[in-house]
Amino acid sequence: MSKELNDLQPARLWHYFGEICTIPRPSKKEEKIAAYLVAFGEKQGLETIVDETGNILIRKPATKGMENRKTVVLQSHIDMVCEKNSDTLHDFDTDPILPYIDGEWVKAKGTTLGADDGIGIAAQLALLEASDISHGPIECLFTVDEETGLTGAFGLKPDLLKGSILLNLDSEDEGEIFIGCAGGKDTLITMNYSKVPVGANQDGYVVMVSGLKGGHSGDDINKGLGNANKILNRLLWEATHRFEMRLSLFDGGNLRNAIAREAKAMVTVPKRFTSEFEAFATSYNLIARNEFKVTEPGLNVQFKKTDLPDYLFDVSTQERLLNALYACPHGVIAMSADIPDFVETSTNLASVKTLDNKIEITTSQRSSVESAKDNVANMVVAVFNLAGGKSVHSDGYPGWTPNPHSEVLEISQEAYVRLFGNEPRVLAIHAGLECGLIGEKYPGMDMISYGPTIKGAHSPDERLLIPTAQKFWDLTLEILKDIPEETIA
Repeated sequence: MSKELNDLQPARLWHYFGEICTIPRPSKKEEKIAAYLVAFGEKQGLETIVDETGNILIRKPATKGMENRKTVVLQSHIDMVCEKNSDTLHDFDTDPILPYIDGEWVKAKGTTLGADDGIGIAAQLALLEASDISHGPIECLFTVDEETGLTGAFGLKPDLLKGSILLNLDSEDEGEIFIGCAGGKDTLITMNYSKVPVGANQDGYVVMVSGLKGGHSGDDINKGLGNANKILNRLLWEATHRFEMRLSLFDGGNLRNAIAREAKAMVTVPKRFTSEFEAFATSYNLIARNEFKVTEPGLNVQFKKTDLPDYLFDVSTQERLLNALYACPHGVIAMSADIPDFVETSTNLASVKTLDNKIEITTSQRSSVESAKDNVANMVVAVFNLAGGKSVHSDGYPGWTPNPHSEVLEISQEAYVRLFGNEPRVLAIHAGLECGLIGEKYPGMDMISYGPTIKGAHSPDERLLIPTAQKFWDLTLEILKDIPEETIA
């Protein structure tokens, strides 16, 4: 554990967060953190269950005098988004996250921090360990593979949980309590290409887009951030028409739920056009930086000469690919007419990957309106249909319909005012939360979601605002103290 974290409060919360940072936990590779949680539960002498999907449930009895309170489920996910800067040497399968303190923030050295949702896990562990906190019966649910497929929530059995109230610890803005979220689905497109030889009298180039902030494709989609795939494709499209540029590789973005931060292409340009191409690429960097000067001050579009590639995409595929990427929608599609400043529908051009004889394009769509989610997904399919691509949708996940009359919402609002002297904001979130799927499995579950302030989630700029961790912890304890007694029918 980082020694710096030892001095932060609340001490046990940060202690466990530091321990979690030492344990690799990429999505779909959560074996090490799962083993740690099971060992923790057994060491505490608590009932510990691992279900068929790999979710872990640890039950803790009520403290004395609170045995008749309603059972509360506290829920987080154990995987993390694994993103790093291109110049950072880090193996997420084996290496620990290296947290450090920068002013009022906890950050990680060159990688995602994993506060999403490591801080939620840490709060659960600190609560399960504690002997001096008043609470009724609690169940701590740790789900697997939230970030890449909501696998744990999908696989949750409807008879596992006994609780009737759920506190989802996976939100990222202190002072806000969420009571609804968007549903989502992914759309994966493949385009086949033929390999053709490089012509005579060509120069090879690598063109790169870097320095973007990236961020969460739901929570950050309305912030005007740059998408590296779109920025790079714009240059390539222009260069194809003006300088007979040919394409050998397009590699941009990584994760379906992250806005693409970096992208690169390998191209060739006829020698007679190289000086003009270089002048154009240099000017394009200035154009892009000017367009994104407020939201992306670190944006950089670079090129450098390199060896000629072994092959090129065939002309037809190159033309269809670049046209489709240019036309593919990205960003906010519609704002809500019901909730002020709330994104209703969006789509993310997440990644473009060149594989052997095919190109894979990953996109993700979100909406709080199910029909609108399907509509924007079909919009993406239609674009790539015109380009000869083959598209498949994921099964998707449901949204979480807000309940403004929720009992636990009222409890949490009153607790927040009592603790901090002001009203929390009650919102729905455009990002996906597991609450939608959990609510589908447990229709009567009364749910809210909250957390400390985390910025830059899903990117190496991820950081957690230290003072909000204490408020997050205090609010959790206050809510648990105020949970009412179970009513007997």
